[in-house]
Amino acid sequence: MDNLSHSLVGLAAGELVHRILPAEADPARQRTRRRLMLVSCWAASNFPDLDLVLSGLLPSPLGYLLHHRGHTHTLLLEIPQALLLIALLWLLWPGTRAVLRASKPARAGLLAAVGAGFLLHIGMDALNSYGVHPFYPFDPRWVYGDMVFILEPVFWVAGAVPLAMMLGNRFWRALPLVALAGMLAYFTVRGFLHWGSLAALLAFGAGLAMLQQRAGQAGKQALSVALLGALGFVALQGAAMRHGKTIVADHLRQLDPASTLLDTSMTAFPANPLCWIFVSAERDKVAGSYRLRRGMLSIAPKQLPLDACPAALSEGAPGPGTQLVINWSQEAALARLRELQLSNCRFDAWMRFARMPALGADNASDARFSTTPRGNFTTLPLDDNNGQPCPAGVPGWGYPRADLL
Repeated sequence: MDNLSHSLVGLAAGELVHRILPAEADPARQRTRRRLMLVSCWAASNFPDLDLVLSGLLPSPLGYLLHHRGHTHTLLLEIPQALLLIALLWLLWPGTRAVLRASKPARAGLLAAVGAGFLLHIGMDALNSYGVHPFYPFDPRWVYGDMVFILEPVFWVAGAVPLAMMLGNRFWRALPLVALAGMLAYFTVRGFLHWGSLAALLAFGAGLAMLQQRAGQAGKQALSVALLGALGFVALQGAAMRHGKTIVADHLRQLDPASTLLDTSMTAFPANPLCWIFVSAERDKVAGSYRLRRGMLSIAPKQLPLDACPAALSEGAPGPGTQLVINWSQEAALARLRELQLSNCRFDAWMRFARMPALGADNASDARFSTTPRGNFTTLPLDDNNGQPCPAGVPGWGYPRADLL
């Protein structure tokens, strides 16, 4: 997920932890404890992304692909990260030391806020098609949620609105709310959000604002509803994703009954459970080949036909009322994929990331990311291994397409 989502959800969770705890007897200590809960949960919600500094350990693009969402995104290594963060807060923030020494609720709250932040980070990253491998080294396989867009405004609204309504000054309450509404409107005008999604987001935000206003400064109902609303949205996306995969599987079975569907990667549109981009991987054992297809899908074309999905993220030119369109496909020999994996150690390392490996004449790329604004950041030149040493320190993630190797 984007770090704005991580930050806002982390701040909301930290605020909720603070409000659940019994109040401190000293008002000054109560204020310090609140700041500690906010900062610790916010920091824990972003801490794992410090693995970006490790990208230089491997040649491009392997460094980013294999080290981002790497070891810092595993449940086992969350423990030393949490201990390091707590130690930094203790050493660098003298005001909190007195609170933690004197208050058992503050100590319990700090553990809860830090633990929640790290779990939220991995859990939110697991929601999209990029994937994580949280159980490494016990299980090296990638986990793909395939249900939420990597920039999700539902999380922005859920985190920002209750927090903004807790600000004491009316101007400072209004400023972030107006900025958030303006940002959502901008993305809608630019074609990233559907107008129906904008209306739903504004209604969700207005409901949270009214709930927090009625609850008062000490109320926690809006925070609870916001986090439950975000969970409900994830559940809705999960159900829509599963239905979408069924539609794709049925369509591909009609196109080629001889092929076996191995996997379908689903990418949602933001705040939109109806519009999806999919990439499928099929294998034909008889022909000794595998096929990738990339397309778009509306799971409810009567309510929202494919040509009405947000234009900035749409691919191809679907006709009116179309439910599914395939915009790109590639068939490649399994023998070539396997020969590259055995003979080219850089390609072998790359295959520890590639879920949808598309082979060109002189490069390989993951078809999940073929239309990003900065191009396909996964592209690997296939001649880079000639006469060069193999990269050292390649993480032992499982091969997403072990079923082809």
